[in-house]
Amino acid sequence: MGARRRGREAALQMLYGMDAAGWRTEDAIRSYWTHLGGTAEGREFADTLVRGVAESRERLDETIRGVSHHWRLERMTRVDRNILRMATFELMSLPDVPRRVTLNEAIELAKRFGSEGSARFVNGVLDRIASDLGKD
Repeated sequence: MGARRRGREAALQMLYGMDAAGWRTEDAIRSYWTHLGGTAEGREFADTLVRGVAESRERLDETIRGVSHHWRLERMTRVDRNILRMATFELMSLPDVPRRVTLNEAIELAKRFGSEGSARFVNGVLDRIASDLGKD
C-alpha cells in the first residue's frame, strides 16, 4: 500500500471523528497520530487533506449538494459524506493528483469502509463533480 493511500485512510478516519464527535481539526490530527496512527507513512498527505477539507468544508458541501440531487448531504452515511468531501477537495485543490487516481482511491475507500452501495454512489457523485470542474 502506498503512502498516499495510507494517508487517505488516515484522513478519512480523522474526518469521520470530526464529523461524528465534533472534534476540532488540530485535536483530531493530534489524537489520531498519538493514539491510532501507527507509522508516519502518508502523514503529511493525510494532514493536508484533513486541514483542506476542514477549511473548505462549506464550499465542498455546496459542490456535493449541487450534484447529489436526490440525496441530502445530512442523510448520507458519515463514511460516504467524508469520502466525497476528501475526494472533492483533491479534485478542486490538488492539481497534481489525476482525476482517475482520485476517483479510484475514493471508490476503494468506499469499498473498504462503506456499505454495500457506497462504491457505486461515491463513483457517480464524484464523476459528476469531476466533469463539472473540467478535471480530465
